[in-house]
Amino acid sequence: MNTLVVGDNAPLFTLKDENDQDIKLADFIGKKQVLVYFYPKAMTPGCTVQAQGLRDSKSALDTLNTQVFGISPDEPKKLAKFCVRDELNFSLLSDPDHSVADAFGVWGLKKFMGREYDGIHRLSFLIGLDGKISHVFNKFKTKDHHEVVLDVLNKL
Repeated sequence: MNTLVVGDNAPLFTLKDENDQDIKLADFIGKKQVLVYFYPKAMTPGCTVQAQGLRDSKSALDTLNTQVFGISPDEPKKLAKFCVRDELNFSLLSDPDHSVADAFGVWGLKKFMGREYDGIHRLSFLIGLDGKISHVFNKFKTKDHHEVVLDVLNKL
């Protein structure tokens, strides 16, 4: 796993959102900062708490000119259910072959209850207007992820 670091160019991806529409990172470069957060699986407890925190912080994120995208290997149909169930107000993107997760360096070996498997590591990246990684969020709890993000954004 070769995780991107501050100063790296963000991979310019195109992924399907919860409505099966193409979302291109390039469309946001130069217009908004983009928070890309990777999470393992839609509608699981930790991922739900993390998404709800970002949902509830939308007005603050908008004020700070920041667009949020959650990325997981889930298919658009499942992402749509997650968005409806939790009234999410930002797009979730489908990365079923984990190519974007690979490009950001967040796909790799994980261990859970004595079992090893490949999966997404829960990391977030702030992409600046210039298309470069301006911050990597790798130390947070799902319940306070949004607070950690807002704290960094308010200091920029």
